[in-house]
Amino acid sequence: MRDSEPLTGEPLAIDLVNTRPADGDGRSDLLDTPQRLAAWLDLEGDRLHEEAGDPAPAESDLGPVHTVRAHVEAVLHALLRGTKPAEVDLCALTDAQRAAPAVRELGWDGGVVTATVRRSGPLGVRLAARLAEAAADLLTDPAIGRLKRCEADDCVMLFLPAHPRRRWCSADRCGNRMRVARYYRRHKQAAERE
Repeated sequence: MRDSEPLTGEPLAIDLVNTRPADGDGRSDLLDTPQRLAAWLDLEGDRLHEEAGDPAPAESDLGPVHTVRAHVEAVLHALLRGTKPAEVDLCALTDAQRAAPAVRELGWDGGVVTATVRRSGPLGVRLAARLAEAAADLLTDPAIGRLKRCEADDCVMLFLPAHPRRRWCSADRCGNRMRVARYYRRHKQAAERE
């Protein structure tokens, strides 16, 4: 996995926040173009439950997604610090959901009644609503108390560890790098003592 590829596999709201990894110049944005947003949506697959036939993301769709990401990130960092999230961030996530509320559209498939979740409005607003909803699910889940930041020195990724001893966002991305660095430090110190 390259550092330019989004880290996925965490709850959707954390995956969204993790689209701003650290790089040599600070933080990069893996959702900075409509094409990269489309690639991330493909990586997330069915978790966003968007309608078939949606247009490809446009430049105008980036703003609502970036806004939700910033508010989710602010809330998660407040929780990591053990402080109360800012009311403005919580309200912004609620407002994003209100901008494109989910409606269960009833239909008939020839044998049973079906319910399909639909949202109206521009794609970016619908995505922002779905991402804000995913944030609400995460923030109200008792598992949020296990939220951690990667322990690698130059990493800003967040994760919910399934195992209490997990220390890195990814064993491949940061875990191996930190283990190799620790190995070289130990061997360099041993060589200096000789």
